[in-house]
Amino acid sequence: MTVAIFLGSLIGAMALGIPIAFSLLLCGAALMWHLNMFDAQILAQNVVNGADSFPLLAVPFFMLAGELMNQGGLSRRIVNLAMALVGHIKGGLGYVTIVAACMMAALSGSAVADAAALTALLLPMMVAAGHDKARSAGLIASASIIAPVIPPSIGFVIFGVAGGVSISKLFLAGIVPGLLLGAALWCTWWWLVRREVVLAPPRKSRGEVLKAFRESTWAMVLPVIVLVGLKFGVFTPTEAAVVAAVYALLVSTLVYRELSIKDLYPVFLAAAKTTSVIMFLVAAAMVSAWLITVAQLPAQIVALLQPLLDNPKLLMLAIMVLTMVVGTALDMTPTILLLTPVLMPVVKAAGIDPVYFGVLFIMNNAIGLITPPVGTVLNTVAGVGRLKMDEVTRGVMPFMIAQFALVLLMVMFPQIVLVPARWLAN
Repeated sequence: MTVAIFLGSLIGAMALGIPIAFSLLLCGAALMWHLNMFDAQILAQNVVNGADSFPLLAVPFFMLAGELMNQGGLSRRIVNLAMALVGHIKGGLGYVTIVAACMMAALSGSAVADAAALTALLLPMMVAAGHDKARSAGLIASASIIAPVIPPSIGFVIFGVAGGVSISKLFLAGIVPGLLLGAALWCTWWWLVRREVVLAPPRKSRGEVLKAFRESTWAMVLPVIVLVGLKFGVFTPTEAAVVAAVYALLVSTLVYRELSIKDLYPVFLAAAKTTSVIMFLVAAAMVSAWLITVAQLPAQIVALLQPLLDNPKLLMLAIMVLTMVVGTALDMTPTILLLTPVLMPVVKAAGIDPVYFGVLFIMNNAIGLITPPVGTVLNTVAGVGRLKMDEVTRGVMPFMIAQFALVLLMVMFPQIVLVPARWLAN
């Protein structure tokens, strides 16, 4: 009955068009009423406590860093470097997209920000070279979702807070899977364009390559600072976010000089607006998370999944399918906040490494950003690229299948994630 009330109130509120954050609050109120403990003061207190978390301070600073990088010229210089390295290969603009997405992922951690930047910079060039516009948009959307997997990742921060998992370990464990996502896209793009007749840009001279590398050096130093600092315990993920934001601010204003003091207000405002949406979602979801625990919903779920606890791979497969289905209807942040409190007890009962689970869970949620009908990244690419939603959906399908296949491979062979994660964490 508790599960029915929880799902019924949430889905019903969303079906009425109520925003997700308010739907979560209504869901929490419904659960409190069902448990005969409705109290508006407790509801408000949990909303406040939900956002009162030191690790969550990483969210606004990483969002600010991403905005500064896009507006301050760091993202454009990374695209130029990728163009100089692989742009001349057949289908080279697609490879440029993948390489640039991996580099930008190590800077911003935001799939939507990367999607907007890559679409504006590369989609017109890909169309001019003769590539199919829908397929090119699909590649850009698929490459953009590498951002939540390669650190610094806002998704890992939210999952770590909601699940009580080390965010530093999640960051380090996400490096290899994120690069493998890029490799899967590389192979898929190669297969799709091998028979296309397209005009590849001319090979850059050695001097042009060195110039592009020199101009992007300041941008590429940032992920090194963050990862080395986390690896050797110089700073926490929250402190790393502050370092990233301050570094991006200094480089944008003092080194590249593409942002002046008067340009900073809209950048800070955009970061604040995005942060407020995420933090309100987190605060609202923490009400439901607390009531889920009070109602002993995780114990009921564990009992339901008892037959699968002895087979961790089958259990992980079932969880990934559940996440994929939920991801078609919900955005990444609410999916993480809703499912993490329910699934973590199940994962621990089955003896699955929480960091390994977190990496696959975030990867699946990231792919959910390009699954219709709600896919946020799909909508971003369609809006910036001026395409219809069904065109982008058609273009993204082969790449999305390749990424789901990679997740399935990691479910079958956990060592793909665990071995590099343990090596990097030591």
